[in-house]
Amino acid sequence: MEALEALALLTDPVRRSAYQVVTEAGAEPVGRDEVAAALGVGRTLAAFHLDKLVDAGLLEVSFARRTGRSGPGAGRPAKLYRRAAGEHVVSVPPRAYLSAAELLAEGVERAGADEAVYGVAREHGREVGAAAGAGADPVEVLAARGYEPEPDGSTVRLRNCPFHQLAQRFPPLVCGMNLALVEGVLAGAEAGGWQARLDPGPGYCCVTLSKNNRSDL
Repeated sequence: MEALEALALLTDPVRRSAYQVVTEAGAEPVGRDEVAAALGVGRTLAAFHLDKLVDAGLLEVSFARRTGRSGPGAGRPAKLYRRAAGEHVVSVPPRAYLSAAELLAEGVERAGADEAVYGVAREHGREVGAAAGAGADPVEVLAARGYEPEPDGSTVRLRNCPFHQLAQRFPPLVCGMNLALVEGVLAGAEAGGWQARLDPGPGYCCVTLSKNNRSDL
């Protein structure tokens, strides 16, 4: 019920938009002023909705002094918001798909069947890429799959791992599966100028994309 109540908060359009502004900022925390400006609402209203999201466990708070501010209160630490690390999943009636996935992952590791999983993931990725069409932008394909790509020059980091909880328990298996899946997407979409590699970082998926701009590709 707590998860259901938390997600129900997002039915309010202003609150949902505030949550989106914070999540799109990635690892960079956002203040109420930025949220208020993005939504075109007052600072007090923005803070009200942000704090509701904090109470529900959807956002978390930190405090830091912001540079470039002037006027009364400029020297005080600002209240900043970022997406909470916890997950909220609702199934009616209750189901335990994560528990089943954990059992399967442990069984795969014990059987040493990692390569079989990678092969299936790569085939599935090819199907996803092919369905998007030859020449499709792999960044858009992965965005539609929930990876939340964050371009940075010729590199694209993925802010969200769709298999996050499972990857925490079985990192070699699940990260290898994730890499194979993304490689399959690139192959299926015939995105020859792109490469995927394992490059884990705090707050990001273990897979990173890079674009090779050589003219012969």
